Amino acid sequence: MMKRLFLALTMTAGIAGLSQSVLRAQPLRPVIHPMMTRWGQDVSADNAHLEYPRPQMVRLEWLNLNGLWDFRITRPGQTNLDVFPGKILVPFPVESILSGVKQLFTEQEQMRYQREFQIPASWRGQGILLHFEAVDWETTVSVNGHEMGTHRGGYDRFTFDITDALKPEGEQTLTVAVTDPTEAGSEPHGKQMLNPRPPFCSASSGIWQTVWLEPVPATCIESLQLAPDIDKGVLRLTALCNGADTNGSTLEAVALDGSNEVSHATGRADESFDMPVPHAKLWSPDHPFLYDLKVTLRRNGKAVDTVTSYFGMRKISMTKDTNGYPRLMLNNHRLFELGPLDQGYWPDGIYTAPSDDALRYDVEVMKQLGFNLCRMHVKVESDRWYYWCDKLGLLVWQDMPNGDHVADSKHPEITRTPDSAQEFEKELGRMIANRGNHPCIVIWIPFNQGWGQYDTARIVKLIKALDPSRLVIDASGWYDMGVGDVRSLHAYPGPAKLEFDGQRACVEGECGGLALITPHHIWGTPGFWNALYFKTAPALTSGYGSLMSKVQSLAETNGLSGAVVTQLADVETELDGFMTYDREVVKMPTNEVNAINERVIRAGSAEQ
Repeated sequence: MMKRLFLALTMTAGIAGLSQSVLRAQPLRPVIHPMMTRWGQDVSADNAHLEYPRPQMVRLEWLNLNGLWDFRITRPGQTNLDVFPGKILVPFPVESILSGVKQLFTEQEQMRYQREFQIPASWRGQGILLHFEAVDWETTVSVNGHEMGTHRGGYDRFTFDITDALKPEGEQTLTVAVTDPTEAGSEPHGKQMLNPRPPFCSASSGIWQTVWLEPVPATCIESLQLAPDIDKGVLRLTALCNGADTNGSTLEAVALDGSNEVSHATGRADESFDMPVPHAKLWSPDHPFLYDLKVTLRRNGKAVDTVTSYFGMRKISMTKDTNGYPRLMLNNHRLFELGPLDQGYWPDGIYTAPSDDALRYDVEVMKQLGFNLCRMHVKVESDRWYYWCDKLGLLVWQDMPNGDHVADSKHPEITRTPDSAQEFEKELGRMIANRGNHPCIVIWIPFNQGWGQYDTARIVKLIKALDPSRLVIDASGWYDMGVGDVRSLHAYPGPAKLEFDGQRACVEGECGGLALITPHHIWGTPGFWNALYFKTAPALTSGYGSLMSKVQSLAETNGLSGAVVTQLADVETELDGFMTYDREVVKMPTNEVNAINERVIRAGSAEQ
């Protein structure tokens, strides 16, 4: 059945507790597509991602700028750039159904967004920060005709201090210009392609995560760095601050278990200090305990800024078992890590989940299926997705989105231009900085299957310098360069024969590809990329059990430490998901898959 989406005619800007302003807009044209999610059907202009977007550094006052914006796409030579004939629903990418536009965007074009907003009277006298959680790819921002700056990068948060560009009162005008070359450029873009062919997927351009404002004092906390050390029983905390001086500025940190204070520590702004966490409750997939954290910046003894956060006490490491196989360890105990590949795609939002509930649902399904792991594949997800992994207990192997061309067997590493290499490494560093506080992330993966792979040893060394607390897979599949902590093999249906070097753990980075066509839940013409097709759900369940029996055997007798199964949900023409693309059908009985996975994890985690 064809489903029709009508976006509402009004947009409410703001969040509960703040004064609301209503922007009258012309109706969007209806967008028709045969597949939408249940959450997408409920999206309207006044409920587009209203949740707080930065869960690990929270201030009470903020203003959500999602909703209907004025919009146009321009081409070279066009004039009247400040005329906006259409509307778009932010934060959904222009190619998506939920944006209300659903239009292919090319490298020769420019997107222009514009909207009005008002600063609440209670914010006067404070600095005003404008945050973009993610825009793909090159973004130039202006406020009231004053250019704030340009940002390059499709997956990271960026911020402009717009205080000096604001009018004393009344309506403020925000203009955003975006260009995105997708695969025509060498920038990190993951599996996006203008005209996708398996295994690549639809492009996702422009604003695709929340846009928001917050007031801050002149002396304020800019970011937190949280590094747990369960062996020492401490949290290493660093708060980078703006306007703080080394003599008069101090930090006060309080850790809480519910309403009970468990630790208190003080330190200096911009310097690391340890907060003891006595008798720490450790974070794990089975017991995802999170401590609340309150950090206060004081200047000459007076509190000038406070943020709240959370952290998990956990450790990821390796050790050799009695047979000499290097094994993955969580909290100093062997744990077999098993879970699906997740590409983070949605039929109605493409890169953007239709709602926060939809993000949570994906994590809940993985837990119900008995998985303890997810590999986020060549995409950096919304901060909210990692929050749900933290809260519900799911380990994450995090890929860096790839760019540039693909290596081959004769040339397993490509030669990047200096600009391309600089951009990749800049965005890699931002990914680690933006997502590095999440306890769920345990492994970084810079390269997948030779896609843009270059200078592997140096890149691994760079990651280890940026984050010595986590493990690194140098390249998942294809061109292993013998560096990093973990060797990752790909085989379909697999599993692959293990190859050890005596120092690194070995995992199946991709296997499976077991597919089932589910009528009435198909995006387009079924693809046959790495897929082994089954005719019925019982046959698929039997095939999955057989695959996992082989994985279990490798875990018990050949040193396998983890496995990633393709994949969580169907993606466009790929039909090898545990769920359909619209998330309406879980293809195998949940209890049976859970029992299979629990058996594999238990066997692979047994101490020797």
